[in-house]
Amino acid sequence: MSDSAPVPYPLSSDIGQPVTSASSAPVAGSSTVGANGPGSGQSRQAAEDARKDRTLAEFMLMLDDYEPLIPNEVTDYYLQKVGFECEDPRLKRLLSLAAQKFVSDIAADAFQHARIRTNAAGGRARANQPLYGGPGSLKDRTRTTLTMDDLSAALQEYGINARKPDYYL
Repeated sequence: MSDSAPVPYPLSSDIGQPVTSASSAPVAGSSTVGANGPGSGQSRQAAEDARKDRTLAEFMLMLDDYEPLIPNEVTDYYLQKVGFECEDPRLKRLLSLAAQKFVSDIAADAFQHARIRTNAAGGRARANQPLYGGPGSLKDRTRTTLTMDDLSAALQEYGINARKPDYYL
């Protein structure tokens, strides 16, 4: 198999241009892609760069239809606050998507810390509770309460210190 198989995605330089047919693409074994010939490293690098350009261009086109959970106004406010000026809404959506993923990862990590904490304390504290009915029921056992300690532990993994000082002055 050849690494230079034609891919019908537009490059970032020809977004909006019609996609050419596969016959104009280089053929495997041609002078641009040699098996072990001189310049084969450069052609592999060029093919890899072209593939990355196609992937990025396709992803940026997908962002046109994407509506992030973080509203565009909120993203615009914080980007303006830090001095970032850009008129491309796709780039703003990309930054909004990155912020959304960051918050989602922190929430998932905090949830895991809370589950570990409740499972560690659950064996001894819940041994005397009834299985059905009442406030100590099976349904209450599956609830997980997120505390500030759980969130602080998750944020600490990302290098963010959210713990309060021990004493207030």
